[in-house]
Amino acid sequence: MSQQNLESLDVGAIREEFPILQREFNGEQLVYLDNAATTQTPDPVVDAMSDYYREYNANVHRGIHHLSQEASIAYEEAHDRVADFIGADGREEIVFTKNTTEAENLVGYSWGLNELGPGDEVVLTEMEHHASLVTWQQIGKRTGADVKYIRVTEDGRLDMDHARELITDDTAMVSAVHVSNTLGTVNPVSELVDIAHDHDALAFIDGAQAVPNRPVDVEAIDADFYAFSGHKMAGPTGIGVLYGKQEILESMQPYLYGGDMITKVTYEESTWNDLPWKFEAGTPQIAEAVGLVAAIDYLEDIGMERIEAHEEEMARYAYEQLAAEDDVEIYGPEPGPDRGGLVGFNLESVHAHDLASIMNDHAVAIRAGDHCTQPLHDKLGVAASARASFYVYNTKEEVDKLVDAIDDARQLFS
Repeated sequence: MSQQNLESLDVGAIREEFPILQREFNGEQLVYLDNAATTQTPDPVVDAMSDYYREYNANVHRGIHHLSQEASIAYEEAHDRVADFIGADGREEIVFTKNTTEAENLVGYSWGLNELGPGDEVVLTEMEHHASLVTWQQIGKRTGADVKYIRVTEDGRLDMDHARELITDDTAMVSAVHVSNTLGTVNPVSELVDIAHDHDALAFIDGAQAVPNRPVDVEAIDADFYAFSGHKMAGPTGIGVLYGKQEILESMQPYLYGGDMITKVTYEESTWNDLPWKFEAGTPQIAEAVGLVAAIDYLEDIGMERIEAHEEEMARYAYEQLAAEDDVEIYGPEPGPDRGGLVGFNLESVHAHDLASIMNDHAVAIRAGDHCTQPLHDKLGVAASARASFYVYNTKEEVDKLVDAIDDARQLFS
């Protein structure tokens, strides 16, 4: 993206649509840099959900009255909108879940428990989020399948030579994160998918840190499964998305049982509804689906390429400011096409939790801990790290406040 297009992004106007960013703590305006955990929600998304509750709040697929029909249409069309957003063929390939974690578990239980056995292998990466790592670890224990891990290099990238060695004809599933929530690494997921398919294995891509901030085309990636969460993309909590190729989803058994996911029920047997409803048991996330559509509309009005460019510019600026400090260690690749919009780091002699506490005194919100990547932190040789993560409403002035707060922490612990 050109610098001219990057400068055309009116961050000031965008910030006005996020009233929470105007909050003050200890006399200082909030600097919110915890977007990899949860982004803030703009007024258009809140308004869309309020309109649902005020105007057509009803259960879907259960009534012939006007409210139920309106809610059902909105809910079904939400699947269409998401399919269009990520390049899927249609609503049949879009399953709404609570979050990315549930999407991982759905595939683990519905596909993994039925398809894996002794002698099979599941290949992950050393930078996997616990949503992927723990799910496949436990599915492996139940089925007897072996779980193996693609190495992470010293500069925070995947060792693709090791990936080619590890993925063999015994591999049944390759599950990899698109963008690391700890290192910021943007992984070559299309290449990983190609390697998996060369060995007749399926591929699951965790897109929780990718879909919110860059264009994603699941057909171009050719992943068999792809998952992401609404609350990381200016949408509501409580809704996530599992994309799956239709023929694979059709072959899988349901993960949850109950109302709406069935076609016929007797005292002895049940038959399942069509896709995607057979994976959406019970009353679904109707208001959240409405909110997710509003979030997608909001992001696309801005432009996903512009969001990606802005976020990467914020991360580059933060990386450069922190890298200039001799006592700051940064994790992951240097700024460039292989790094997304977050910076994980540690300040020498200051625990990440202490640093985050001092940041909070300055109204700067960052994340500290293992970020649901404990094994990766063990590999890095640290118990925890601090993480500043950026989104479309962040500014360089906020990065400067982050650096100022680090200076205060340094002086306090010197």
